[in-house]
Amino acid sequence: MTNSRSSEPRTPRGGPPDCCEVVTVPTRQGLEAVDILRRGGTGDAVGPVLHDDGGCTLGFLVPPGTAAGWDVPGSTCRETYGRGLPLAPAFEASAPGPPVEGPDWLLPPEGTDLATDPAALREALGEAQRLLDVTDGCR
Repeated sequence: MTNSRSSEPRTPRGGPPDCCEVVTVPTRQGLEAVDILRRGGTGDAVGPVLHDDGGCTLGFLVPPGTAAGWDVPGSTCRETYGRGLPLAPAFEASAPGPPVEGPDWLLPPEGTDLATDPAALREALGEAQRLLDVTDGCR
């Protein structure tokens, strides 16, 4: 499987359909990254995204095991040691909310491909930070 932006192998998405890890980033950078990912050639590079107004952060759901190699400055990836963050309740009609208390969905889960591609997210977060640095430098 290849990423539309390069010929490098694409990081596998998914894992068990009911678990994931979460990459947390500041809201401004995360919103820029969402836009970058949605404009990308594949259209499927971004999975569900949580928005936490209280913490001013976005959380990108990524495949289990991502935290072990996550190294993007200004972001964190919550390691779940193979247990994963449960997502199953998000699909039940009786519990349509996010899998954790506090945040709400910016992009709710739809379909079965639940995780954001970590390689694409890493690239988008870097591009987003560069855009914000330029924007902030023009003030």
